[in-house]
Amino acid sequence: MRTKLMQIGQRLLQALPSVFGIIVISFVLTRALPGDPAVYFAGMMADDNSIAEVRKSLGLDRSWIEQFFIYVGNLLHGNLGMSLSTGRPVLEELLTRLPASLELTFAGLGLAILVAVPLGVLAATRPGSLTDHACRLLVTAGVSLPTFFTGLFLMYLFYYLLGWAPSPLGRLDILYLSPPHVTGFFTIDSLLDGDFETFWAALRQLVLPAFTLGLFALAPIARMTRAAMLNALGSDYVRTARANGLSQTTVLGVYAFRNAALPVLTTLGMVFSFLLGANVLVEKVFSWPGIGSFAIQALVASDYAAVQGFVLAMALLFVVVNLAIDVLLTTIDPRVALEG
Repeated sequence: MRTKLMQIGQRLLQALPSVFGIIVISFVLTRALPGDPAVYFAGMMADDNSIAEVRKSLGLDRSWIEQFFIYVGNLLHGNLGMSLSTGRPVLEELLTRLPASLELTFAGLGLAILVAVPLGVLAATRPGSLTDHACRLLVTAGVSLPTFFTGLFLMYLFYYLLGWAPSPLGRLDILYLSPPHVTGFFTIDSLLDGDFETFWAALRQLVLPAFTLGLFALAPIARMTRAAMLNALGSDYVRTARANGLSQTTVLGVYAFRNAALPVLTTLGMVFSFLLGANVLVEKVFSWPGIGSFAIQALVASDYAAVQGFVLAMALLFVVVNLAIDVLLTTIDPRVALEG
């Protein structure tokens, strides 16, 4: 246990240079964006003196070097700055909106796993069959279709034409109140509160955006599952298991899939990170109040602190997810070195 904790600490230390590089890049890129936040917040009718006063109050009259050291110093004290577009601390905004993004991401990833893993296994056990061709078709569609197009198409079909889906305007219909905050996930919090009506309302709002993300995540998971299963089914230990007269279910579940699960789990870590980025467009399409929509609002307003806080939060989530996947892989197969 002590060795594993030391290895986890080493991985976190190895991630520090990457996180610092992201801080530098996000700082430079936000200030290279077109537009002047001082002009935006001073208003279209403001004169040069008013704009200069706003720029001074925002600290934009200082050099980039001075601004960077001030920003890093604030980060070391846990201060991500103040969001100019909302008037609230960036950290508070991110913590408030993060559960909405995570709930959507987990739902999309869960749907993708439920479809992609069985489909990949069936395609690997029946190469060249109709199931295999269907798997390839879904993989191609998932890779080719942008998330915003998929979301708009699903919205047009199920909300506008068929009328099956609720209005795509956030996490809950205006007729419902948010459940008491426990986890920040409306579906879980409503169940904990025993409010099944709010649970079904939150679940209905979640379905379309989750399917949009799920189709995007389905492609790499199904493709990796199929490839890993084909490789496992062609291995010596599977042929030996079949020669010993073991059933097909035992061969697939115990021998083939268990060994094929390692690359699939590695892919899940990458897909989860990709979904956090894809959330930005999906949240905008469905008016989902997550950190993605907050980032777009900050970009439009040239809100430096909010954009930098969003990028830093994504970087830290990426590090945590990959570390969790590494620990999980080591738990499943001790032969996998955590530092690898």
